[in-house]
Amino acid sequence: MSDKTPRLASILRHLHQPRPSARTITLLLSFALLVSQSPLFAADAKPSTYKGWNSLALTNNLIEVQIVPDIGGRVIQLKLGNFEYLWVNKQLAGKLPPPSGLGPQGEWLNYGGDKLWPAPQGWSGDDAWPGPPDAVLDGSPHAASVLTPAGSPVAVQLVSREDKRSGIQFSRVIRLYDNAARVSFDTTMKNIDSKPRSWGIWQVTQLNVESADGKGYNKNFRCFSPINPASIFPRGYTELFGLVNNPSFSADPLRGLAVAHYQRRVGKMGLDNSAGWIATIDGANGYAFVERFTSYPGRKYPDNASVTFWMSGPGQIVTSAVNDIPDDPIETPYLVESEIVGPLTTLKPGETTTFHLDWFIAKIGGNFPALACTDVGLTCQPLAVAPNGAKSRLTGRFGVFYPGRADLLLLDRNRLECGRVSLNLRASPSEPLVLAHDVALPPQAATVCLILSHPLTAQNLGELARTTIMK
Repeated sequence: MSDKTPRLASILRHLHQPRPSARTITLLLSFALLVSQSPLFAADAKPSTYKGWNSLALTNNLIEVQIVPDIGGRVIQLKLGNFEYLWVNKQLAGKLPPPSGLGPQGEWLNYGGDKLWPAPQGWSGDDAWPGPPDAVLDGSPHAASVLTPAGSPVAVQLVSREDKRSGIQFSRVIRLYDNAARVSFDTTMKNIDSKPRSWGIWQVTQLNVESADGKGYNKNFRCFSPINPASIFPRGYTELFGLVNNPSFSADPLRGLAVAHYQRRVGKMGLDNSAGWIATIDGANGYAFVERFTSYPGRKYPDNASVTFWMSGPGQIVTSAVNDIPDDPIETPYLVESEIVGPLTTLKPGETTTFHLDWFIAKIGGNFPALACTDVGLTCQPLAVAPNGAKSRLTGRFGVFYPGRADLLLLDRNRLECGRVSLNLRASPSEPLVLAHDVALPPQAATVCLILSHPLTAQNLGELARTTIMK
């Protein structure tokens, strides 16, 4: 937009003429058409650096994604404005893995960020993955290429080395879009073995839960997942590691949500999520991280879980042995892993399977729950419409994934459109959308739909929420 500003200023000066010329009108119309077709936040992909690593940066002046191919093909950081979502290991910042892909004692080099593993995890045989550590898929450099440096979306591809133990190779295409706080992943798993292999694609994202002063942990960090109405787990979730009845994990049946509250104790929650979305809320800083994916009912998942949340903290877990986890921030950092798992897929030699996942981020402005999610935003306080004299009081709080304008679409009792109301309210991923407005509604309106509209064209981008009007 900035390159067009001088032209706009010149054109606007003509508006002060008593009678704009035909040329002025033509220029104004041409400019309006150009602006309506131009992205407000144009995406690009280019070489960069992050904390001493060579990286590829995907940016659109709204969000930023930093990718470091040399440390296991990690997305090492995700930013909305200046806020960084992902945990990065300060001890390993800027360092590269040795040829072995492991630490000096054969240990895991946990750089942080987001990466790919095969599931299920286990130590009983070749059909389970015993990592981390994993010298190849997690610890070795990935080949990287910029597929699309500009346009919408821009795209980068990462390809792992071939892992002989698991018999697979990962590749993924990461995309960033114009005018969106959205990142998409298309991950492909290929059988490079001479026999069939069965794995699920497992995307592991480490989120920072260190307190702002660096002296402890964020006590208002929670993970939310809708409970599967037909869950195989009696409480809607299960503990995969750590204490049974871990107080960090709970269910909210009234809202239909399972919640993992970080309380600095080790544990892992598993869920057979069928809704296709989860959210982690940093309540201390007021930000939301949302993952959307496809659920495959009827297919088998590793550990029967399509979603898992790992809480890093002291305590005891059992793997191939009993492990005592120390309360040491260096050995046991302040982080939560939000993990999406694809269904178990048996691949013949040379076959591939692909799994799609989207990230969305938004500022919500405080410590609020994640109640519902649509294609365009997250509900943190429900949309409500109540009588208020001659008008109606509209309330609610949302995190939006696209810049735009909040408008109302009104439906009658037959669910037919009976009007629209422009709230003249700007919406942006960088700010919470908070409704506390009095509006005049026609008497035939029975349902209010809160929609997000394109800021220039007024195109309906999608629905945030809807509610019945209280009479």
